[in-house]
Amino acid sequence: MQPVRVASIGLGWWGGTLAEKGRQAGLDIVGCYARNPEQRVEFAAVHGGRPAQSFEELLDDPELEAVLIATPHSTHADLVIAAAQAGKHVFVDKPFTLTVADGKRAMRAAETAGVVLQVGHNRRRQPATRRLKQMVESGDLGMIHYAEANLSYPKGLNPRTGWRGDPAESPAGGMAGLGVHMADNLNYLLGPATRVVAFSKKIIGVGALDDATTATLEYESGPLAFLGTTMVIPDIARTAVWGTEAAAWNELDGERFYVQQTGEKDRVEQAVETLDTVVDELEEFASNARTGARPETGGPEALEATAVLEGIVESAATGRVVDLDEVRSRE
Repeated sequence: MQPVRVASIGLGWWGGTLAEKGRQAGLDIVGCYARNPEQRVEFAAVHGGRPAQSFEELLDDPELEAVLIATPHSTHADLVIAAAQAGKHVFVDKPFTLTVADGKRAMRAAETAGVVLQVGHNRRRQPATRRLKQMVESGDLGMIHYAEANLSYPKGLNPRTGWRGDPAESPAGGMAGLGVHMADNLNYLLGPATRVVAFSKKIIGVGALDDATTATLEYESGPLAFLGTTMVIPDIARTAVWGTEAAAWNELDGERFYVQQTGEKDRVEQAVETLDTVVDELEEFASNARTGARPETGGPEALEATAVLEGIVESAATGRVVDLDEVRSRE
């Protein structure tokens, strides 16, 4: 397959990671854009491609087939819409958008233009999470009662600078940067959530962001779940599901997998494969851009994670239980 010609938009550390992983996945970096001219030149020197003087210049390039967006969260919708209207396929980092209304605008633009829209919810691709899904669906765990997902790290002990440290771009502490991964994992495993109640606060009080956020979710399929994220504790990357017959854990961000049968007091580790999930999702994007196939985490799946994110932000701000169907209905 001929490499898909893409441009990077947003050239910070994660933009660079997407470019590097994209080359491994069969993408050809032919252009780049950020508002900082020096950053454009430096990025092109490392990753290749032509630095554009404006976003419009980039989209006008007839050679360009697709874009990789890794910009501030609040800019995603407008960038996706502009790229789609220019006929470019779009890979956008999570969170898709900060609100359901913005997500719907972006999704409709991609549908109208007939371009591929894929969102970077990569952690569901871990073989350990895939195994959890298989165990849930096969009935190996029995009736599912409870799930737990937590993605946390201590980087918040050093105050974030730039847009990542702005509460307007990262509401509810670590939810936009970390927790939304786990919202997608829980949606993937349990289906759509119906209600959420959340707390988010500063405890240590370093920087502008909340440093601890927790949420309890109720799912249409029946179970309750806990979702947590903090930025001031040792690393946690865990997704777990409890059923009447057994429980199973994805630990250490997919590196360990455990199962505990009902009636047993200890859990047992099982061998599990690992995978570069960013390369894997970009390989899918490259294939979809050629075939027009629908991505696993396209607009509808990303919109579900955005609904959970928006609901958590609202609940934490108001102290109320939030009906997620009401959030989903917003335009």
